[in-house]
Amino acid sequence: MNQTLTQTLGIKYPLIMAPMFLVSNEPMMQAAIRSGIAGTFPSLNYRREGELPALLERLNEARASHQQGTYGVNLIVQKTNPLYKKHLDACVAAKVPFYITSLGNPRDVIDAAHSYGAKVLCDVTNLQHAEKAAQNGADGFIAVSAGAGGHAGPYPMHVLIPALKKAFPHMPVAAAGAIATGQQIASARVLGADGVSIGTRFIASREATVSDEYKNAIVSHGMEDIVLTEKLSGTPCNIINTPAAQRMGYKQSRFQKWLSRNPRTRKYYKMMVQMKGMQKLQRAITPNHYNQLWSAGQSVEMVDDILTVEEIVQRLMQEYNESLQALR
Repeated sequence: MNQTLTQTLGIKYPLIMAPMFLVSNEPMMQAAIRSGIAGTFPSLNYRREGELPALLERLNEARASHQQGTYGVNLIVQKTNPLYKKHLDACVAAKVPFYITSLGNPRDVIDAAHSYGAKVLCDVTNLQHAEKAAQNGADGFIAVSAGAGGHAGPYPMHVLIPALKKAFPHMPVAAAGAIATGQQIASARVLGADGVSIGTRFIASREATVSDEYKNAIVSHGMEDIVLTEKLSGTPCNIINTPAAQRMGYKQSRFQKWLSRNPRTRKYYKMMVQMKGMQKLQRAITPNHYNQLWSAGQSVEMVDDILTVEEIVQRLMQEYNESLQALR
């Protein structure tokens, strides 16, 4: 088992529980730490005053008790995130062990993290993003491939991972996108990935506090039920093709695209779109809500049951080891 990612993050298994907006929560993070993996969450899941610092204090205590696992915070570094600076300051004060940056220039996060020895992995969907992240001092990449839940990349894992490892042979790379089994983890490792980031599989966990309808949708839908929409956040995003998704639509209008690109309007228009999208997603995770807008990746095809986080990790690692034995 390649130790690059495990050593970088200080974890037992080369597995990151991906940050999921409105899904990732404290019980999931605590279970990830106990299981020897890295649990991560978007800072935007904690928007009330004092909520994030208190959570970070509890997670630091859990990490001190279970040193084979860890946690990290996902920061949206776009200017459209009004809480970015405040959340970064709270994370630095708590000495968060590592960060995942998305949708923007990661330089401020990297500088702040490196000031006390923390690591930063940057979401990348192509070589150009990776080059910029590397130039800014990133410690590794999350290679977001086609089929990922949420903001997916355009390229398949079997092209993106080898391309990144060829261009940046000394940088740890975690594969993300349509991974939900240990066999798929082994496949990513064969391609050169140092580990994986898995999200959708953990939505169908006991610790997730989303509605039962959402969890059951992960179990009951298949890969053909996942669609890419620009209407939810302004950035292409994979969701389950429910009637609510069909009513919302998948493509922005010409006028909407103009607003998102015009130098005078793009910041505020993108902020408005993202705010409305967050509100829609927040309503959708509540029980029995008609507006069933559920983020998920194509790996729903491989999810057949709802388990605890620790059971999911145990199964993934067992399948992974069995797959390696089969290869040998």
